[in-house]
Amino acid sequence: MTALFVALAFAAPGQFVALDRVDPTILQDMRYATSYNFVGRRIDGYREPVCILTRKAARALRRAQADLQPKGYGLKVYDCYRPTRAVEQFARWAANLADQKMKREFYPRVDKRRAFELGYIAHRSGHSRGSTVDVTLVRLPPRTQPAWDGRLRGCFARYRRRFADNGVNMGTGYDCIDPRAHTSDPRIKGRPHRNRMRLKRALERRGFEPYANEWWHFTLRDEPYPEKYFDFPVARDSLR
Repeated sequence: MTALFVALAFAAPGQFVALDRVDPTILQDMRYATSYNFVGRRIDGYREPVCILTRKAARALRRAQADLQPKGYGLKVYDCYRPTRAVEQFARWAANLADQKMKREFYPRVDKRRAFELGYIAHRSGHSRGSTVDVTLVRLPPRTQPAWDGRLRGCFARYRRRFADNGVNMGTGYDCIDPRAHTSDPRIKGRPHRNRMRLKRALERRGFEPYANEWWHFTLRDEPYPEKYFDFPVARDSLR
């Protein structure tokens, strides 16, 4: 069996790029560089709100974007490459039962101790390999994305009662730790279901594999680093 290993480095390999250098039309809403996420604070290793991916994954997203634009849609990413130190922070968060700061919005009906068991977080994340992306659809031209106002709202509340994300209605908000976030959850019907399927088809057509437990999560099938996990910071100066 080939050993998996973590590359401890402060600079990314040459195959990594900033997504906006490949396609500046793809919107970025990098939640882990802010306090608006299920942990409730900026995540370790996220020095800048920039999407970094392998060049191969970024080019595949560019092709998906080009497919969607004539139909009146575009892509918006929430997370891209994720350092292993961030994954370790998620594990510490799951083990700290006293920390329920963001429960009302992100996991109102799930015991955080079960986050690993239920497949919402992992001890090793495909994001750390650089070819996994969390992404949604926006209608074109996109509405302005407001800054988070600090209020918590249930992630599976009705669309207009959730935080005013400029993405289309997917039935839940991003990073909703709940079965309703499963791509094919039967309770998600009508337009939200069609939106999920539109995103899924667009990404699959360009070589991405969906993750059944999270409608937003896709990994490039032929990724350049299938067994290597990185820990360089999310920052432009990490790129060579």
